[in-house]
Amino acid sequence: MNPNPIARALSTFLKYKVKSLLIGGQACILYGAAEFSRDVDLAVMVSPANMARIKKALEELAAENIFVPDLSAEALVRGHACHFRFPKGDPKGLRIDIIAKMRGVASFPVLWRNRREVQLTGIGKIAVMGLEDLVRSKKTQRDKDWPMIRRLVESDIYNAAPDPSEDRIRFWLAECRTPELLISLVARFPQTAQSMLKRRSLLQAAFLGKEEELQKELHDEEDLERERDRNYWMPLRKELENWRRARVQRNR
Repeated sequence: MNPNPIARALSTFLKYKVKSLLIGGQACILYGAAEFSRDVDLAVMVSPANMARIKKALEELAAENIFVPDLSAEALVRGHACHFRFPKGDPKGLRIDIIAKMRGVASFPVLWRNRREVQLTGIGKIAVMGLEDLVRSKKTQRDKDWPMIRRLVESDIYNAAPDPSEDRIRFWLAECRTPELLISLVARFPQTAQSMLKRRSLLQAAFLGKEEELQKELHDEEDLERERDRNYWMPLRKELENWRRARVQRNR
């Protein structure tokens, strides 16, 4: 993780005790699914006190609002991200994206309970979105997110203890996107896999060792999630366009 300006941004949010979770590419790095990212993505709790803390942190960073919408509890609660960049005026500066609501992901209080805390040298203890929630948050229409889901789950499987918990096994069976790994998982944990067939029917192809069929079903599963994400964002994009027009009118 680049110590500057990422460290400065995270340290400043810690200084003001912003209740937030590190998500996105930087969280993926901490979980061992390496990804280069020049952004800091934060999921935040929306409350008057926390919104005030967020604004103080952004003011200290001299971060400027880019794009729309402006930072507000209303925009965050509706599911929009608020985008900032610092140093101010630097088109290559660090981008900070703040969000409170994501498709397919639990509410912030649940995410907070599921968090993982990581001690970062020179920064402090950072709250990071839990792995299962992070994987769900990556089920978007963006091409780059699906390989990341695969790497996150693979990393968790390969680094797990020899006797994983039942919850961990269920997570792997529910989210693994690597055909050969899924085939080995159902062979290793047949009872758990059998109990999950209604939840994820493609496990049947893994039981039968049909790698090509499994790959096709994984592709169909991805297509369905991409379509759901497009439908989720359709009304939000219309709102953004209205806000863009209103900003242009104000600046004339």
